[in-house]
Amino acid sequence: MSYAFDFSGFGVYAGMLAHGVAVTLGLTAVSTVLGGLVGIGGASVSVAGPRWARTLIAAYVELIRNTPFIVQLFFVFFGLPSLGIHIDEVQAAILAMTVNLGAYAIEIVRSGIESVPRGQVQAAQALGLHGRQVFRFVVLPQALANVFPALLSQVLIVMLGSAVVSQISVPDLTYAANFIQSRNFRSFESYVIITVTYLVLSIVLRQVLNWLGRGLFAGRMPHRPDEPRGWRTLLAWRGPRTVPTER
Repeated sequence: MSYAFDFSGFGVYAGMLAHGVAVTLGLTAVSTVLGGLVGIGGASVSVAGPRWARTLIAAYVELIRNTPFIVQLFFVFFGLPSLGIHIDEVQAAILAMTVNLGAYAIEIVRSGIESVPRGQVQAAQALGLHGRQVFRFVVLPQALANVFPALLSQVLIVMLGSAVVSQISVPDLTYAANFIQSRNFRSFESYVIITVTYLVLSIVLRQVLNWLGRGLFAGRMPHRPDEPRGWRTLLAWRGPRTVPTER
């Protein structure tokens, strides 16, 4: 049985798809900024805060990392109104995405803080910097540079996971696809379009964030200049190295 592809009727929905892309990117941008702030603040408490605060942060991280995002979204959208907190669907999506990203960012940033050599902290203290100055100007920039690739990957995961916000009627890209296929009954073509769109968004967003990272953390991001990077990593074959020995 052959299937006849038909994309001819999708042009009239271009505006809806473009709006869905804008909503998806907007949700990702806002939740990235807020989630990043949660990650930095939570990581600093996790490393140097009082015991009770560290316990609360650990409980929050474990709760979010061990529950599905869609459950967290439904809890925010359907659960908070029961407590008298009323927010619309877009605000609920941003809050859920921020809470989700923040939990993962806490662990990522914490590992970055712990990767900063102790000698750098001691050198900064020897120069007369107090605790907050050491953290702000020495520890935090180096920590973020060390874990930037992991943070970038987590942002992309959150963007792709945002597809479920269509379940609470947020007009994102997936919501647009669901609406379109309910009108023209071309489900396969609809999801082919958003699959390609999500793929393009992920590639472009990764490149943009990589470019921003190189600008923000110039000279700080660790890399091995003697190793091939990018596509060369996949395509280049490197045999075993031989180290010359003195005779």
